Amino acid sequence: MLKSKKIYIAFGANLHNPKVTFKSVISELKKYNIEIIKFSNLWASPAWPEGSCQPDYTNACAEILYHGSDVSLLQFLHTVEDRFGRKRSTKNESRSIDLDILDFRSKHIVHEHGLILPHPRMQNRAFVLLPLKEVAPSWEDPVSGLSIDDLIGKLPISDVFNTVSLGPLF
Repeated sequence: MLKSKKIYIAFGANLHNPKVTFKSVISELKKYNIEIIKFSNLWASPAWPEGSCQPDYTNACAEILYHGSDVSLLQFLHTVEDRFGRKRSTKNESRSIDLDILDFRSKHIVHEHGLILPHPRMQNRAFVLLPLKEVAPSWEDPVSGLSIDDLIGKLPISDVFNTVSLGPLF
């Protein structure tokens, strides 16, 4: 199979109004010449770890067009997160915005400039795989070679049922 030349990023938030934040973040990304090609529906999922007192998360995935490097994209995403008040003081804390590179042109990188590709935990997260399937229904994990349907099929059924589509952002 030909390796994908596409780039996918994940959006997540559980503070303020994620829908409004996502729209504002998309406008901010355009300032960095990051173009949204496809954007999934919004998806709600319970905060993790299970039993935490945090609000539910809103998640989405986007296929983007970007002409720079994977490391420069990561830097831009962190800059945008910072501008929107993202804190990194405690693991699994609530977030105003979380932007993750899921797949950068099917690269497989382990710990290069703080970057691991594809995203190292995405295969275990319904809140990532379900919206990714909307924008990339034929996506395959460049490491395992598994299709997105295979990866979703391996998830605990409770995770899939607890991740609910909220409809489109726009």
